[in-house]
Amino acid sequence: MKSNYVVVIAMSTSICAGGMAYSADVPADAATGAQKAALQKTVETCGVCHGVNGRSVAPTFPNLAAQQAPYIELQLKAFKDQSRADPDAQAYMWGMASQLSDATISAVAAYFAAQPAAPGRGGSSALIAQGKHYFEEGVPARQIAPCATCHGAHAEGMATFPRLAGQHAPYLLKQLLVIQSVLRTAPVMHGVIKDLTKDQMQALVAYLESI
Repeated sequence: MKSNYVVVIAMSTSICAGGMAYSADVPADAATGAQKAALQKTVETCGVCHGVNGRSVAPTFPNLAAQQAPYIELQLKAFKDQSRADPDAQAYMWGMASQLSDATISAVAAYFAAQPAAPGRGGSSALIAQGKHYFEEGVPARQIAPCATCHGAHAEGMATFPRLAGQHAPYLLKQLLVIQSVLRTAPVMHGVIKDLTKDQMQALVAYLESI
């Protein structure tokens, strides 16, 4: 994990020093002058892992494009104060977020929230249909609530409940597992998914990646 973190820091530093070109145009009303330039650099640094304009091509790193701004802001602050302590958070995000002011966090969150969402990906139609059922109906026999209750009818997210639509299935599965095992502290989610089986999780994430 530590070696991955060093690689990320090194790549980020090279971007800031070399001015690598990313298609990450900051909205005119987000900042002006030096503030806008600083935000541009931060967005470019995020793009090393999260992709141009927040559309990640690596399943290890989540898409940020069209994510709910309050959720991005909440997570960046949790990385910064180290209250989100799952292994990937420690390896990739603690050091990165430690350098961000609250104002920068808010600006970055607003920027990525405004970007077009990543497109969904296809997969097994049977698995996707099963996952759609779990998302919309839950698992009543095990008292597992529908995901749509908090994450929106189309998994678009609501405020601090994240957008799940179009997210990488491997990333979503890992997050479900670390929340279920309490490696990532998320009391509400843990209560909902604590009895979800891995097979049910795999169906859910296949559906979410497809939309």
